[in-house]
Amino acid sequence: MSQLQVELRSGVLHIVFNRPEKKNALTLAMYEAANAAFARAAIDAEVKAVLIAGEGGSFTAGNDLQDFVANPPQGEEAPVLQFLRHLASLDKPLIAAAQGFAVGVGTTLLMHCDLVYAADDTQFVLPFVQLGLCPEAASSLLLPQIAGYQRAAEKLLLGEPFDAAEAQAMGLVNRVLPADNLRAFSVAQAEKFARLPGPSVRATKRLLKGLGDQGPQAVLARMRSEEALFKALLGAPAAREAMMAFLQKRKPDFSAIE
Repeated sequence: MSQLQVELRSGVLHIVFNRPEKKNALTLAMYEAANAAFARAAIDAEVKAVLIAGEGGSFTAGNDLQDFVANPPQGEEAPVLQFLRHLASLDKPLIAAAQGFAVGVGTTLLMHCDLVYAADDTQFVLPFVQLGLCPEAASSLLLPQIAGYQRAAEKLLLGEPFDAAEAQAMGLVNRVLPADNLRAFSVAQAEKFARLPGPSVRATKRLLKGLGDQGPQAVLARMRSEEALFKALLGAPAAREAMMAFLQKRKPDFSAIE
């Protein structure tokens, strides 16, 4: 079975991470499939909205580190970077249904969604610093705007997990629901867009995304800045130690790294 399920139903393009044995950790192939789905959503008039979800009780545990180390992003056309740009540029409503683990990009992608619903068991984590890296997906710009500087700094610098109730209080999540009700509620919300006038929906989204520093150009510029730092840090000793420690199932030792 495909690790990324894509299906159009009732005007909603469902993009579903389907690698539950790995908590839906994302691979190069999954990013490539997601990019094809987003490209379809952008041009297919039958697609009125896009819903992102995960199977097996998790949203996504973020990048599969083993796959990521084997296939690091190279150049502007790297699938993971294309994925982030699709999130930022989609002019149709983007809805997320998050539960279980929402790690790394599993949290940062939510900042590009128009509606975010979370199960009450969701754990959000932004572990970039612990991995010797820096934020991505323009999260260093968007999270302070959503949650305020101090909350964003706490989440991005310390990388400690936070639950769905705190995510809602921060403004990252619209509503917290029982896990059993999450998908049905999120689908029903997404399907509402099929009954609304598309031009008005898209115009309103463009206005919302275009206000102040949330404009698309500011978001893409911040993504490029993050990408440059991310690539530099990816080859540095701290990231190598963090990823080797993860793969070897031990605690990283940063004591010799300045």
